[in-house]
Amino acid sequence: MYDELTEIDIQKMQAEIDYRTTTLRPKLIEDVQTARAFGDLSENFEYKSAKREKNRNDSRVRYLERMIKTAKVITDRSGADTVGLFDKVVLYFEDDDETQTIELVTTLRQNSLKGLISKESPLGKAILGHRAGERVTVELGPGSYDVTIRSIEKGADDASLDISAY
Repeated sequence: MYDELTEIDIQKMQAEIDYRTTTLRPKLIEDVQTARAFGDLSENFEYKSAKREKNRNDSRVRYLERMIKTAKVITDRSGADTVGLFDKVVLYFEDDDETQTIELVTTLRQNSLKGLISKESPLGKAILGHRAGERVTVELGPGSYDVTIRSIEKGADDASLDISAY
């Protein structure tokens, strides 16, 4: 399965790869070499810690490279009055009698604590392409709930949202 990402997502991932390979990796290799010089490796916490950080960095680079390699580049093709990517949407949750504002984003930039909801999530899939005033059922496997779209504020991918760290 391909990850659906925007051109800006890919640019941000490439920038992170460049930073991690040209700036961070040499520093981490130096840290490993310095810690190795402390002596007995079996009881050398600094060495193990430095090695772990270097491996985490290398793992992140491999992950980002794989994401770029398998990405399907998408753009928002929603109409002027329908929910699309990077739109801010005010939702009314009927079961809780609450109103919440969310922004629909790509999976790489989701952060539910900040109201950034992936278009791949059950809520994102349910509201994508619908209009203000429509009542939508969000399917969750064993259950479901209803939301009403109160308003839509059209947005654009302005590159201000960070990509997820892990």
